Amino acid sequence: MASFSPKLGIDLGTTNVLVFVPGRGVVLNEPSVVAVSTETNKVVAIGVEAKKMVGRTPDSIVAYRPMKDGVIADYRVTEAMLRYFMRKALGKYNLFKPTVLISVPAGVTSTEKRAVIEAAAKAGAKEAYVVKEPILAAIGAGIPIHEAMGYMVVDIGGGTIDVAVISLGGIVASTSVKCAGNRLDRAIIDHVKKQYNLAIGDKTAEDIKIQIGSAVPVGEELVMGIKGRDLVSGLPRTVELKTNQVVQALNRELREMMQAIRKVLQETPPELASDIIDNGIILTGGTSQLRNLPELVLRRTGVQSKLADDAYFCVARGTGIALKHLDTYKKSIISKH
Repeated sequence: MASFSPKLGIDLGTTNVLVFVPGRGVVLNEPSVVAVSTETNKVVAIGVEAKKMVGRTPDSIVAYRPMKDGVIADYRVTEAMLRYFMRKALGKYNLFKPTVLISVPAGVTSTEKRAVIEAAAKAGAKEAYVVKEPILAAIGAGIPIHEAMGYMVVDIGGGTIDVAVISLGGIVASTSVKCAGNRLDRAIIDHVKKQYNLAIGDKTAEDIKIQIGSAVPVGEELVMGIKGRDLVSGLPRTVELKTNQVVQALNRELREMMQAIRKVLQETPPELASDIIDNGIILTGGTSQLRNLPELVLRRTGVQSKLADDAYFCVARGTGIALKHLDTYKKSIISKH
C-alpha cells in the first residue's frame, strides 16, 4: 500500500505556506493567515480568504498568523491550517494519507520540531519529516550540498532570516534571527507615521517595499503615492514616497540582518570560508528579492552574493527534491514522527 501514499512538501512560513507535489510543482501558495470567530472560536477562513480580512474584520472575527517567527505560536490553528492546505493540495478524492516533509527554521528547538511533526500527523499525514530551512533552500537553489565544499545560504522570509554554512550535507555554522520581511513592513509603517503623520496598514507597507523599496540608496528614485489616514484630522490623505526614504526607513532592520550574516561568517572554519569567497553567498526566500540586496551584502561582508533563481520558491522546490530522494537525505536532515 505504501506506494499509494502521496507525497507533499510544505514550506511552512510565517507569512506564506507553499505546498509542493513532486511531478506537479508548487500547487498551492497562500498566506499563512487564519480568521477565527471570537464568538464560537471556530475557524472562519484560511489562506487567501483570511488574508483579505486582515485589518478589515468586524469585532467578532480575528484574522491572525498562527506561525510566529517561523515557529508555531498557536497549535490548534496551525493544525487546522495544515489540514486545510493538505486537503486542498491533494484534492478531495484522495483516500490515502500523505507522506509530508515540512521546513523549519535552522534555530528551531527539538520541542518546536516535535510540535510541527505532531501538527502534521494530526492534520492527516501518514509520516511527517521536518528539515531545516537552509538545507532545503540550498537543495532548491541547486547547490550540491553533499560535496566537501562550503556554501553559504541566506534564506530571508517573512519572519526569520536563516543563515547557514553547509558542507557535506550538514550545517556547519548557522544562526536564525527574527528579523525579516514583516519587520521591514513595520519599519515602513513607523517611518510614514513619524514623517507624515499618516497611518497605513501592513498591506500598503508591503506594497511600498516591493514596488519602490531598495537595500541601498539609488541615483534614480522610484516614486509612489501612498494612501492612508491622517493622524491629526482623522481623514484619508495621500502622500508621495521615494525610494531613498524607504532605504532610510529600512536601515536598522537591514543592519540587523547583515549582522546575522557577518556572525556566521566569523564562526566559519577557514577552509570553508575560502570556499564561500569562491562560491559567493546565495540568497533565497521572498524578502531576498528586495532591490539591491546583493549589493548591500557585498558592502557589509566583502563577499559577492547572488540571488537564487526563483528565490521565493527555493525552499518549496527543495522539499520536492528531498522527497524524491528521501533515502539519500535521510541521514543528514530528517527527524521522523
